[in-house]
Amino acid sequence: MSAIADRAFFDPAPAEPGTLVPAAVVVGILIAGLLCLLSPSRKRREPDESPPNGAVSHAAVVKAAQRLNRASGVLALSVMADSGLEHWRGSFHNPIMYVPIVVSGVTIGVSLHGTADERPAAHAMRDGCYALAAVTALIGGGFHVYNVTKRPGGLCWQNLFYGAPIGAPWALLLAGVLGLYSERVREAAQGEAPQVLSLPAGRTLAAIVAGGLAGTIGEVWLLHFRGAFHNPAMFLPVTAPPLAAVLLANTAAGPKDRNRRFTRGWLRFTALLGFAGVAFHSLGVQRNMGGWRNWSQNILNGPPLPAPPSFTGLALAGLAALGLMDDQPDA
Repeated sequence: MSAIADRAFFDPAPAEPGTLVPAAVVVGILIAGLLCLLSPSRKRREPDESPPNGAVSHAAVVKAAQRLNRASGVLALSVMADSGLEHWRGSFHNPIMYVPIVVSGVTIGVSLHGTADERPAAHAMRDGCYALAAVTALIGGGFHVYNVTKRPGGLCWQNLFYGAPIGAPWALLLAGVLGLYSERVREAAQGEAPQVLSLPAGRTLAAIVAGGLAGTIGEVWLLHFRGAFHNPAMFLPVTAPPLAAVLLANTAAGPKDRNRRFTRGWLRFTALLGFAGVAFHSLGVQRNMGGWRNWSQNILNGPPLPAPPSFTGLALAGLAALGLMDDQPDA
């Protein structure tokens, strides 16, 4: 029944709109690069070379911000590839379906710029691009909910399984939020514990990542439940990341002198799980009739190859939170 349903709801797109996807990606990244080059970072007083005892240096703050830029870029890359495939499968029947691909490309571009930026100052254009990603995700979430509820039967399991994935825009929202957070971390004054909105930067980031993992797990559980968990490995992404989320939530609320070695190790395992998921999904593509020889069909009907690295991006953000708290226990 699932194969029939897949054909009924997702017919492969004609080649014409599909050929525009690489162009949309390139345009997005080029736009981001030009905007960052043409827009200077905000001016900031040069920091002292040596911070007061017990304070965090600008080098440590910038390092944490760069880690967040990388995490945001990994999430945006996952969204760009995933939305490209899913919207191609939907034949790009609505031109607005190109928007998340371009915005994801822009987000990747500004993330690369932020990763290379050593200056302890926020960048206005990066801020704007990250905010655009978050707004695009919220609007896209509304479109996906509408797509599911307008189908016969409304909000039911069948439509949740085969309609537009409600949780898919969540990753782009997280990419935008983490990017905005990275800019706020860069603005932390030397000699003080880094804060964002008057909240400890490290603990607040740990709580955000824990919530992001919880939302991502929900989408993964739904799709693996659709697949009846036919492979025991399908239980890994719905068991390992939840523990990472619990550990990060405990870190956000726990004492500042707690040993976080196990949490760090589990986050690294979660990051590796994202890459392992791509390998497992590629095996799922191979199991379809024709395997990879019929890639143009099976890559659309098989498990989504770009989806698992979203766990990698969130794990990297969690490691950035731990790094902040290691450098400054009050962060």
